Amino acid sequence: MKLFKTTILFLFFSSLYAQTVTLNLLKGKITSQIKELNEVYVTNLRSESNTVTDENGNFSMFVILGDTLQFSGLQVITKKAVIDENEIIKKLFVITLHAKVIPLDEVEVKTYPNINAVSLGILLKQPKKYTPAERRLKTASDYDVTDFLGPTIGFSMGLDPILNAISGRTAMLKKELKIEKKEYLLNKIEYMFKEEYFLENLKIPKEYLRGFWYYAVEDQKLEEALNAKKKMMARFIFSDLATKYLELVTIK
Repeated sequence: MKLFKTTILFLFFSSLYAQTVTLNLLKGKITSQIKELNEVYVTNLRSESNTVTDENGNFSMFVILGDTLQFSGLQVITKKAVIDENEIIKKLFVITLHAKVIPLDEVEVKTYPNINAVSLGILLKQPKKYTPAERRLKTASDYDVTDFLGPTIGFSMGLDPILNAISGRTAMLKKELKIEKKEYLLNKIEYMFKEEYFLENLKIPKEYLRGFWYYAVEDQKLEEALNAKKKMMARFIFSDLATKYLELVTIK
């Protein structure tokens, strides 16, 4: 009788254990803010079996109730999760992984002014840089002359420059270019000299200061000095121009 009871208990616990160790095919999916979810390693820490997710973050693995799965990869933070009864019933396991932040060393951006199209042999000489007004004038006034070989030698000429010259557009663009150059010179004056220099050293009244600048930029020698960034030479020219300007405005 005692042996019979022992056998019954053994069969009961064996049946209970068999239920708990039943293998279940679990389908899983990883979600994350990173786009590439392939090659995330999924490891069953109990059975030491592992698999790898596809490009959409999907995977499948045999598990039993209570198994712990570990998720790891180069781009994600390692995470562990325990399989409970809900996942077994649904046969679908969804987990969210966070992207791994990799700190970078300090990045130093270097510029190499000596390396350009000319030094690399791409161009024979440095191309001319045009201002907006210069570019408009060049487009409107340049002749497009193309020599060609054939039964006779001749040339073709674009009509735009001719039409622009007749309509007066070229003359208007030349005026715009002149105004633009004067504006550049005015900006250089404000950048290279402080107002105090003109007010205190040259004795230009503040209400006449802007007018003096417009008067000064008409001087060819001052224009050359400013463009060459010869500040001392510009000072001498300013001094001479200030005397003439004050005489013109007849300040009493």
